[in-house]
Amino acid sequence: MKNTQVILANRPVGVPKPEHFAIREVDVPVLAEGQVLIRVSHWSVDPAMRGWANDVPNYSPPVALGDPMRSFAVGEVMASRHPDYAEGDVVEGLLGWQTHAISDGSNIGRKVTEADLPRSYALGIMGLNGTTAYFGLLESCAAKPGDTVVVSTAAGAVGSAVGQIAKVIGCRTVGIAGGAEKVRQCREDFGYDAAIDYKSEDVASAVAAACPDGVDCYFDNTCGPISDAVMTRLAVGARITICGTAAITEWDPLPVGPRVHRQLLVARARMQGFLIFDYKDRLHEARTALADWLREGKISVREHILDGPEAALDSIGMLYRGENTGKLIVKVD
Repeated sequence: MKNTQVILANRPVGVPKPEHFAIREVDVPVLAEGQVLIRVSHWSVDPAMRGWANDVPNYSPPVALGDPMRSFAVGEVMASRHPDYAEGDVVEGLLGWQTHAISDGSNIGRKVTEADLPRSYALGIMGLNGTTAYFGLLESCAAKPGDTVVVSTAAGAVGSAVGQIAKVIGCRTVGIAGGAEKVRQCREDFGYDAAIDYKSEDVASAVAAACPDGVDCYFDNTCGPISDAVMTRLAVGARITICGTAAITEWDPLPVGPRVHRQLLVARARMQGFLIFDYKDRLHEARTALADWLREGKISVREHILDGPEAALDSIGMLYRGENTGKLIVKVD
């Protein structure tokens, strides 16, 4: 049996390009005691993978050259010599960009038990993206009914979930996205009360018009100029959650922007970094709520699915260029 892998062949600086990857086939080894063999069906593509591929300080060590690209993935157990997993179990975890994964269980996040939902949802709304939106908004941003919530990359996999969860709990929502189509998605597909096109509008003026009483919660997926503009409209007691830095392509040299100290001071605001790994013991709580909202039709999902391992080579670049129209996934099964 052969395992097709997409490996990190060269170290990128910034966003990985197709030339930084290579496709190889290796034999699937015989299972040892305590291991499972997983036939992987879907790979996730996430902004964090840029940091994982680069050799820069991060919350996770960089992917070693020659290893399969680190990613969340979902698949079905083909064979098991592990007491906790049986043939036919569907599992999700950091299985990497490969068609077959052998695991001792340490990189498996969970068994996927929502048989009534598409399997790919385990990588998006029921996975890293949805749980990030849930805890980032409700815990880190501490959103409450009546708040005005502003979200950058509002049509993305995380941002679209943030906006919809905010509506479920009774917030007013303003999305910031790039291009007319993504602005349309924000309004029509994800129910934002207002949407701003950062490519064609002056963001500071548009935020001021959309948020006459100020911004209570800002869910920041970009940093950079978009966030600089939002900071000028903070309400008293505002909370800012920094979830991503998509607008910053390189950190060397360190980008310099407007200082935010005075805005935070005057608004008595709080700015906090957020990583979903801090909530790993509560993920079941988020998944239960998200699954219920999906079944009730209170939140919706858009996916952008690419076919085959070759499509993965430029998928991270595609994500950073904003070319995806939903949660970006590579279907390899």
